[in-house]
Amino acid sequence: MKIALGVAYLGTNFHGWQCQKPNIRTVQQVVEQALSSVANHPVKVFCSGRTDAGVHATCQVIHFETNIKRENKAWLFGGNVNLPSDVNFTWAKHVDDNFHARFSATARQYNYKIHNTKIRCAIITAHSLWESRKLDIMAMDKASKYLIGEHDFSAFRGSLCQAKSSIKTIEFIKLTKCDDNILLDIKSSAFLHHMVRNIVGTLLKVGKGEKPIEWVKEVLDSKQRQQAGPTAPPQGLYFIKTFYPNL
Repeated sequence: MKIALGVAYLGTNFHGWQCQKPNIRTVQQVVEQALSSVANHPVKVFCSGRTDAGVHATCQVIHFETNIKRENKAWLFGGNVNLPSDVNFTWAKHVDDNFHARFSATARQYNYKIHNTKIRCAIITAHSLWESRKLDIMAMDKASKYLIGEHDFSAFRGSLCQAKSSIKTIEFIKLTKCDDNILLDIKSSAFLHHMVRNIVGTLLKVGKGEKPIEWVKEVLDSKQRQQAGPTAPPQGLYFIKTFYPNL
């Protein structure tokens, strides 16, 4: 049978999602260990989207296969007992045999958090980007509209990206401000490696007045990574949702 679970984690002390060397701490590693303890056999999990070192998730989706019969609550609560404090399962569900956490997904959604104030707050900036210069959020919002729709996002593609195509479809980018905090909310069919962080780094140059709004379109059209802004740091990025037809 096939089981799907939601996973939330604080990425600060992880070297990303994907398993690496045995002495490298990753989210996949601790998740597989926890589920293997419940299943009483080695478990291999597949995720909806890999995250980099330092990146967080509120609802990563995974699946695995097993011949062991357990109720959903056994996978959920039994798994959580065996997880460290910076990871937890949020739900568990039996799914059809044709379900795949990655390939069945139709879209993914991320948030990026920016703390925009002159004085750094150690607690908040541990999990968001601190920017001391006042940002023009309206200019950033206008610039982001050039990225909506289907485009070649090569200019926002990380050098280690393994995606077969750089053409993706962004459904929306929303920027909202509450007190000193700015939230960028973005949904796309799929994302390239570092795509969200590179978009944020580019929009920040507009927000700081270093580049005009129209510059973002020039960057997109150039298809050259060196034309875009720097990669924003990972601690502000949150993988918040994966969309499926029947889940």
